[in-house]
Amino acid sequence: MSPLTNVTICRTCGVETSTPPPQLCPICDDERQFVPASGQEWTTREELESEGHSVSINEREPGLFALQVEPKLGIGQTCYLAQTEHGNLLFDVPPYIDNDVVAAVMELGGVHGIAASHPHMFGLQLEWSAAFEGAPVFVCRTDAEWVQRDGPNIWAYYREARPLPGTAVLRTGGHFAGSAIALWTGSDGTGVMLSGDTIGPVARDGWVTFMRSFPNYLPLSANVVRRIAASVADLDFDRMYGNFGQTISSGAKVAVATSAERYAEWVSGVHDDLT
Repeated sequence: MSPLTNVTICRTCGVETSTPPPQLCPICDDERQFVPASGQEWTTREELESEGHSVSINEREPGLFALQVEPKLGIGQTCYLAQTEHGNLLFDVPPYIDNDVVAAVMELGGVHGIAASHPHMFGLQLEWSAAFEGAPVFVCRTDAEWVQRDGPNIWAYYREARPLPGTAVLRTGGHFAGSAIALWTGSDGTGVMLSGDTIGPVARDGWVTFMRSFPNYLPLSANVVRRIAASVADLDFDRMYGNFGQTISSGAKVAVATSAERYAEWVSGVHDDLT
């Protein structure tokens, strides 16, 4: 394990950045996110450690573990460690790391591949990579401009990456041009989608949504939503986990198809008579 570095981090989105950092975080200074009214604030890994941050790990199903920073940091995402017989995939990346969580993840088999659903979820991807012997970080080429801290462990892909046998990261577009989902096979042999917020499970059971911006409530067009749904229509999955802890325990594939059509009808005016 490489020693952890005192990397610079945006407090609002939790993404690691170059040193010295820019005046504003480009990921936050974008219509999908926001710079707080109080102004840009940078922090460091050591400062966050001194404030008492940690990463909790909870098993969501056999072989799938949710990682979340406590107290809440950045966007507050839930990230996932998916175990396979060939190694572990970290999908969406915590915005914090310390020696305790590295040791805990090592007990679960370590990290052998890293990928994020989109730039808001880059977190400390190079720090996590360095902590686990330079595990490759898969970044969609379409979103490469959003990488704020570059390094040799970043591997670019365009439409699909196979970080480990039995896993896949597939570009769907939508929220970002390079937005992606991950597929993993559960211990029961069922396909599981880790959807980030590319396709987001919502409060109502069996529904998902699609957004250009969640905090700023910008929708996507009917054409884009149908395109996202079509891009996963041939995949084999029944369960889904979103990046804020949401779950569809069964019927996720049907949920995507029906929700996409419902959404497309509403944003294209089919139901304007009801408003």
